[in-house]
Amino acid sequence: MSYIVSHIMPERMIELAVSAQPTQIRLGDVLKEAGYVTEEQIQSVFEIQKAAGTKKRLGELLIEHNIITESRVNAALSRRLNIKYVSMRDAPIDLDIVKQIPKAIASKHCLIAIAESHGVLRVNIADPLDYYAIEDVKLITHKAIEIQVCNRAEIMQAISESYAEIETKKAASGANETAITATALGYVDISEAADDTPIVTLLNSTLYKAHTSGASDVHIEPFDDQTQFRIRVDGLIVDYLSLSVSLHNSIVARIKILAGMDIAEKRAPQDGHFRAKLQDIDINVRVSSLPTVFGEKIVMRFMGQGGAMDNSGTFGMERDDYDKMVKILQVPHGVIYLTGPTGSGKTTTLYMIMEMLAKRNVNISTVEDPVERNLARINQTQINPLAGLTFESALRSILRQDPDIILIGETRDAETASIGVRAALTGHLVLSSLHTNDAVSAIVRLIDMGIEDYLLANSLAGVVAQRLVKKVCAFCTDEYAPPENELNLLGSHRPATLVRGKGCHNCNNTGYKGRVAVHEILPIDPKIRGMISSRAPTDNIYKYVREENKMKSLQTSLQKLVVEKKTSIEELLKLTYFVE
Repeated sequence: MSYIVSHIMPERMIELAVSAQPTQIRLGDVLKEAGYVTEEQIQSVFEIQKAAGTKKRLGELLIEHNIITESRVNAALSRRLNIKYVSMRDAPIDLDIVKQIPKAIASKHCLIAIAESHGVLRVNIADPLDYYAIEDVKLITHKAIEIQVCNRAEIMQAISESYAEIETKKAASGANETAITATALGYVDISEAADDTPIVTLLNSTLYKAHTSGASDVHIEPFDDQTQFRIRVDGLIVDYLSLSVSLHNSIVARIKILAGMDIAEKRAPQDGHFRAKLQDIDINVRVSSLPTVFGEKIVMRFMGQGGAMDNSGTFGMERDDYDKMVKILQVPHGVIYLTGPTGSGKTTTLYMIMEMLAKRNVNISTVEDPVERNLARINQTQINPLAGLTFESALRSILRQDPDIILIGETRDAETASIGVRAALTGHLVLSSLHTNDAVSAIVRLIDMGIEDYLLANSLAGVVAQRLVKKVCAFCTDEYAPPENELNLLGSHRPATLVRGKGCHNCNNTGYKGRVAVHEILPIDPKIRGMISSRAPTDNIYKYVREENKMKSLQTSLQKLVVEKKTSIEELLKLTYFVE
C-alpha cells in the first residue's frame, strides 16, 4: 500500500500506511534498523556536514562517502514507508502527466510525475522523506499524490529527456500555428530568426532531445504534405515529429545560417558544421543538405557522440582481440587499416587507439574530414578543399613535420593510399580507415587502387574489420526455441533457446537497445606477405587465415553473441548476407 498526500486539507501531514508521519521518521534510524549503518558512521557524517557547512541531506552524504549504496537506502525506505521502490524503466512515461509539475520544481526536488489514476498523481521521487517537496507538488497540482522511491540519477535523466521532449512538442505546435497564420497571409518568413521564435525554439529542443536520447543523427525530410523529423538511435531510424510543410524553408534557412552554409543555394548539395551550447551541453554537429523533389533534405550528425560502451577499456574489443590489437600496435612502422561500412564505429575505435598511443613520447599528426573530437597531445588537421588543403597536400606537409605516428581519417583514393604506404616504408606508423566488408578484402581493395603488391606486402602491418551489432533490449527480451534453419546458421552451436526483442517503450518498440562491436583482426605475418607479393588468389588467403592463422571471423564473433543471448539471429543474417 502506497501512501497518499491528501489535497483536501493542505495543512495535513502525509497520510501513511504506517503510523509514523514522515517528519517523525529519521533516515538514520531507518538505516540503523535495517542494519546498514552504525551510529558511529552517522555521527561521522554529521561532523562532515557541520564542518563543510553543506546543505546536503544525510542520505546523499552517506552515499557520497561510500558508507552505503543508494539502492540500499531506497530499499530500506521502501520497506519502512511501505512504498514501492521502482525504476524509471518499469513503465512508460506520459508526457501529459509529466508537465503537470513545472520543470523547475521537478529538478529542485528530484521528482517526476509519471501517471495518474482515479485522480491520484503517481510521482517518482529520490527522497520520500522530503515533506516540503511533496507539499509543493500537492499545492501546484491540487491532487492527491502517490509516491514511489527511485534512484536519483534515473529521475534526473528522465527529467532531462521528458521535459526536452515536452519543449520540442510545444515548439512544434507553436511553429505549426505560426505556419498556418503565415500561409493564410500568403507568406513564409525565411529570414534569420530571433532567438525566441518558434523555429529557433523547435530546433534547440530537437537537438537537445536527440542528443540526450543518444541519437547519432537527426533527419529533416520534406514530403508533399509534411516535413518529417526522424532520429537515428542505435543504428535504427525512428519517427519523431511531423510539421507543416510550409515550415520547411524556415527550418532549413536557420540550420544553414548556424552551419555557415549558403542559404541562397538550393540546387546543389552542401556541407557545414556548427558548435553550440544547449542547457549546459556542448554539441558538435556536422550538417549535410541534399536537394530532393520536395525541397532540401537536411541531416545533422552529432560528432563525438558517445554513450555507454561495452569493453570500453579495450577499444570496445573482447580481451583476446584486444591483445592481438596491442601486439600489432607495437610495430615501429607500417600501415594499420580499420575497415567496415559507414556507421560501423571505425572513427571511434581509431580515436581510442590514438589516445593510447598519445601517452607515449611520440609526435602524432592527423588529417581528417571532419575532425570529430579534439584529442589531447595530438596535432589534428581538418582538410579544406576550397583552400587547397586536401588529404594529399596535408599528408605531404605532415611528412615534413617529423611525425612518428600519422592518422589518415579515411583512405579514399589511390593517391592517399600511396602516400600512406610510402610513409610507412620510410619509418612511420600509419593508421587509417577503409570501406571493405572484411579484413582480407582490404588487401584486394588496396591492390585495386593501384598499390604495387611488393609495396603493400612490405608496409601492411595489420587489418581490423569492425561491425556494430544491435543488442536485444533487456526490458522486452523474449526467449524462443529456434527452428532448424536458424540453428544451421550457428555452426557447431546448438542452443535450446535464442532471444529476440518484443518491443517496448525503453527501445522505441524496436526490440533493440544499445550496440556492441565485433571485430576480425588480421595481423600480417610472413606467409601472408608472401601471398600478397606473389598475387596469390584471394580464396587461398581466406583459407590460410581461417585454417592456419586461426583468425576469428566477424561471423564467428557474431555467432557467439547470438548464443550468449546478447543479440538476435536477424543481426547474424545481415552479416551472413555480406560474407557469403
